[in-house]
Amino acid sequence: MTKSLMVIGTSSHVGKSILVAALCRSFSRKYKVTPFKAQNMSLNSWITRNGEEIGIAQAIQARAAGVEPTADMNPVLLKPKGSHISQVIILGKPFADKRAGDYYDSIDGMMAVVTGAYNRLASAHDMIIIEGAGGAAEINLYDRDIVNIGIARAVKPHIILIGDIERGGVFASIYGTLQLLPEDIRSLVFGIIINKFRGDIRLLEPGILQLEELTGLPVLGVIPYTDIKLPSEDSVSIKDKTGNNHPVKIAIIWLPHISNFTDFEPLEKYADIRYIEPGDSLGEPDAIILPGTKNTIDDLKELRSKGLDRQIVAESKKGTPVIGICGGYQMLGNEIIDTGIEGTGGVCSIKGLGLLDVTTRFLDYKKQTRQVEKPVTGDGAILGQLKGGKVRGYEIHMGETDGGEPAFGDDGSVSKNGLVIGTYLHGLFENENVRTSFLGYLYKQKGILFKNKDDGDSIEELAGFIEEHVNMELIYRRIEGA
Repeated sequence: MTKSLMVIGTSSHVGKSILVAALCRSFSRKYKVTPFKAQNMSLNSWITRNGEEIGIAQAIQARAAGVEPTADMNPVLLKPKGSHISQVIILGKPFADKRAGDYYDSIDGMMAVVTGAYNRLASAHDMIIIEGAGGAAEINLYDRDIVNIGIARAVKPHIILIGDIERGGVFASIYGTLQLLPEDIRSLVFGIIINKFRGDIRLLEPGILQLEELTGLPVLGVIPYTDIKLPSEDSVSIKDKTGNNHPVKIAIIWLPHISNFTDFEPLEKYADIRYIEPGDSLGEPDAIILPGTKNTIDDLKELRSKGLDRQIVAESKKGTPVIGICGGYQMLGNEIIDTGIEGTGGVCSIKGLGLLDVTTRFLDYKKQTRQVEKPVTGDGAILGQLKGGKVRGYEIHMGETDGGEPAFGDDGSVSKNGLVIGTYLHGLFENENVRTSFLGYLYKQKGILFKNKDDGDSIEELAGFIEEHVNMELIYRRIEGA
């Protein structure tokens, strides 16, 4: 029978995704493991080999487990569009745009999708490590909560509860969560983990003893704060990002519906990355990046209403490189024509930033989702030296864009001076050749030689770190019925 372990949290952003990734790597040394998250709400997504769209956290967890990501690992994905509307992705494919109330009215059907996906994974794996979502004790949602209560009731996994001490009130949040859980779910919880600890552990020990007495559960570990990096699950993580002292400064436009900002995390160890909101000053960056967005039309209107569009154009005219990915690429063009598919304002046409000679049209509710490999065909100081080479990435977009000089085979566009580049390829800076050329150009403008750094295996490093601070022996004993 397939073993199951579930990680739930006292709230969002307490470290569930990271812990599941580490556990996937640890248990994969003994079992054939797969991650599972019944329902995810995130604009950071990943495309499988079969062209299925899932949350990026489950793709990272699958890599940690040594298995190929599939849609069954995240059968329901919600991508917020604004005005309480989300695009509902079912088993990797876009299903419909729904308001929250309409979605919850169909929760029985969603639960059937979830249990079907779980059962398929169970038939092919020795162990499933389940990630909950948000705070587990959302008592107003218990009758419709498929991702915490629903899946826990369906499969009765062994459950670990994790809390974030950095937020403050960790003992109260852990105790309160346990008390508010339904009795049948509370009885499945066998241990507690405290995450993101800084300071002297001896000062925490009296509280740990009292917590264990109050709950009757062991604290399996206290995990110190660490800078080991994995791709972020959702936009909550942007608030944790701070600048550094790297000589090169890159401004990333923090669009209201920003998606897949994980595209730019490979740049963080080399450049001072700043996320600029539409109402903020752009400053004097060495490069500007417009990221993907779940709502290109509305986000472009927001840039325009706050005057950030004019700042971007002015910087481009001064010779500052500007790169647009997906929705950001669409914004760089001359015009976007929407038949009521993308924005929330119905049929419209809106002028773009005019930095690339392309036009985008949203004509039908059809999404392009695929992994791709493309040749570098663009010219200029950044792409010219890569011409004839290859890049890999994945596409997740609605709309079709025409015109201009392509950057990568039949994809994207590059300006005549080579300093404005648009593409639909997510994961662009995962390509070492692109990353080196882009950063090499920026460093050269500063009179500095750019050098790549050895990344190592961050997942293996993370797993070792967790194993050092968590009682893995007790977890194994519980899972194996000892």
